[in-house]
Amino acid sequence: MPQQLPLALEMRPALARADFMVTNCNREAVAWIDRWPAWPVPALCLYGPAGSGKSHLAEVWRALSGASSVAGADLIGANPDKLLGEDTGLVIEDADMALDETVCFHLYNMLKERNGHLLLTAQQPPSRWNVKLADLRSRLGAALVCEISPPDDDLLVGLLIKLFADRQIAPAPQIVAYIVPRIERSFAALTQLVAAIDRRALAEKRAVTLPLVRAVMEDNP
Repeated sequence: MPQQLPLALEMRPALARADFMVTNCNREAVAWIDRWPAWPVPALCLYGPAGSGKSHLAEVWRALSGASSVAGADLIGANPDKLLGEDTGLVIEDADMALDETVCFHLYNMLKERNGHLLLTAQQPPSRWNVKLADLRSRLGAALVCEISPPDDDLLVGLLIKLFADRQIAPAPQIVAYIVPRIERSFAALTQLVAAIDRRALAEKRAVTLPLVRAVMEDNP
């Protein structure tokens, strides 16, 4: 019998504050989100590797503040007034990938005038962005900046359990114990592995067991 291919269904991860696991690698970033609106400056930048939880925390803050959200690339050529509307909060995701500096500068100033706040996510800190507009560079230089580091063991375990739970899978403890010392210590690697395990289980109509996990990891070294 040919192997049944699973449909590429969209997964909807839990993004509430209670779903975010706090450890040493992200504690400072979580603390600033929790301190809002008592930020000493208008802007906060969260930076770290892909899949590190930046978007999760940004969504937590967006829900708290009523902010709107936009990708950095979508700022290019945008009208700041139309983009922001009457909002007093804005999330700019992947701000170091592509950014219209003039639009970003105007958005920052508009939010500051409204006593609002700006949250940016990026893989690099603003000091490493190639920002040519001096006024924007100055604004970013005054922003709060928090790094989310690669996961420690506690977070690896917690994130694995959460990623499985997002797919309605409850892994046995021996599965988690098998994965943690053998996986690349990155959020992206964990996410990709759990997705591959889920696909294999669906395709073969099998439960997520240790032999299945071992096979997936051997096929995806």
